Amino acid sequence: MVRGAGVILAAVLLASPVSAQLEVGIRVGSPAPAVVLPDLDGRPVDLGTVLGKKPVLVEFWATWCSICMGLHPQLEEIRRTYGDRLEMFGVHVNVNASKPRIRRYLDQHRPPFRVLFDETGAGVRAFDVLTTSVVVIVDSAGRVAYAGSGEKQDLLGAVARVFGARTGP
Repeated sequence: MVRGAGVILAAVLLASPVSAQLEVGIRVGSPAPAVVLPDLDGRPVDLGTVLGKKPVLVEFWATWCSICMGLHPQLEEIRRTYGDRLEMFGVHVNVNASKPRIRRYLDQHRPPFRVLFDETGAGVRAFDVLTTSVVVIVDSAGRVAYAGSGEKQDLLGAVARVFGARTGP
């Protein structure tokens, strides 16, 4: 009986959508961590300088992550819509990556965020990230308003809700 329940649970999990609010990792409503991460030139960037001042979007990504690349059109639309009213960071997780490889990727694809290089895993640990394509949106009070992963995330809707805009019908 237990084995059958495991098969049913696995089938339900596999049939679930690829994206949603995260059920593991950083919790919605919790204060966002004010972690300090270097940019590609090694300069420290303190997220604490923007958290609590304006909304912040953080994507944990990698050059090899096709799902991350699939999210870029939404991120570009968010950048066009909200401009400097929203701070956007792309935290590159350090899995088989080098700074020259990341720079080549940036030259070719031009993602709409400031790139941070998480070579020590400090950002991954602070945000309790388990995979790439994790996006965390923090409201202007510094609290996590959204945390999700996967290719079917509604990032436009999540950001609109942070700005108080109504989405959907």
